[in-house]
Amino acid sequence: MQHLQEYLINSEPFYLAQGDELVIAKAAYEHKIPLLLKGPTGCGKTRFMQHLAWKLKRPLVTVACHDDLSTSDLVGRFLIKGGEAVWVDGPLTMAVRGGAICYLDEIVEARKDTTVVIHPLADDRRALPIEKLGELIHAPPEFMLAISYNPGYQSVLKDLKQSTRQRFISIEFNYPGQELETDIVQHESGIDRVTAESLVRLGVMTRNLRDAGLAEGASTRLLIHAGKLMQHGMEPRRACRAAISETLTDDHELLASINEMVNSLY
Repeated sequence: MQHLQEYLINSEPFYLAQGDELVIAKAAYEHKIPLLLKGPTGCGKTRFMQHLAWKLKRPLVTVACHDDLSTSDLVGRFLIKGGEAVWVDGPLTMAVRGGAICYLDEIVEARKDTTVVIHPLADDRRALPIEKLGELIHAPPEFMLAISYNPGYQSVLKDLKQSTRQRFISIEFNYPGQELETDIVQHESGIDRVTAESLVRLGVMTRNLRDAGLAEGASTRLLIHAGKLMQHGMEPRRACRAAISETLTDDHELLASINEMVNSLY
């Protein structure tokens, strides 16, 4: 479909594989099995989907899920145009009709009654019912459904039901090993190797603070942000405080602990 051309990724997104995740994802695509990505914030799940879409040469329609996401937001709704009620496809319907990849990011943030709509798409039926139109859309072979969530933020109220998760092939992501993460931080921020190594050491140190009450340590994304500030000319300790310490927590004791780590490295 013509309007899906804007969702095509024309240049290769930078991605370094941590394992066999690309092999699994390609096999899932070929066998028309939906994909579930799980892992902490900023560890590369979205970049992985961009890289996969580029490799498969399929448009990537991404939906950032949230508490107020309704079925209509995904499927579509009637809008008044020129005095007439006109149906407008939502992102999920648009992806199904056009054989794109639909990526529902942080699926557990969406309302439970909303996530149910993906069930017939995620099993052998591969179909999307649109009740307001009385229409059942069968997904073409090129269509792929992918979802993601962060297990670290799960609770009883925000959990992925077994009836949903057992429809998917799952890939677990984590922060890369230090060598690989250094390669990523150096490439994405443009800083030198030594500085990238020290940022990665800082990231590892903050991730060890979970027992001290820090909800989640510095993600690879935050390390890249700090690197970009340094590349822009900002003093390293100030860059780390702005991009990492102050972003991670408001707790004064934890802030002091992280800033002490920063001072020990810079």
